Amino acid sequence: MRGPLIRGSLIFKEHIGRNIEIYVDDMLVKSQKREDHLGNLRETLEVLRSSRLRINPEKCSFGVTSGKFLGFMIRKRGIEPNPDKIEAILNREPPKSYKEVQRLTGCLAALSRFISKSGDRNLSFFRKIRQVSKEPFI
Repeated sequence: MRGPLIRGSLIFKEHIGRNIEIYVDDMLVKSQKREDHLGNLRETLEVLRSSRLRINPEKCSFGVTSGKFLGFMIRKRGIEPNPDKIEAILNREPPKSYKEVQRLTGCLAALSRFISKSGDRNLSFFRKIRQVSKEPFI
């Protein structure tokens, strides 16, 4: 698995952070200005072609100003939480076991960058997980 990651980071090393973002096999071509985007896209496609890499057209979206990437929403304002993930948390049944509390804290951790004082707010969940006691979950 490391081979493609290292190869991708070498192939796109002068582009990563500037006009593309790559995570494993997902790529996002980005531009500060709309008029620069076609040039950035052309440059990226040329690097792909010269490296003999292919893209799946069914998984591509072109000319969008926002979209989902790595489970987050990318918009002009920046990175935002995915509304589907928030909805999934809101519609969950209250946890009834330690394992369910662990699952809930995992979901909340994925959104922690968007929640003010997330660690403080979730402290009771983390304390419950750390309990060694085998008494029934309340």
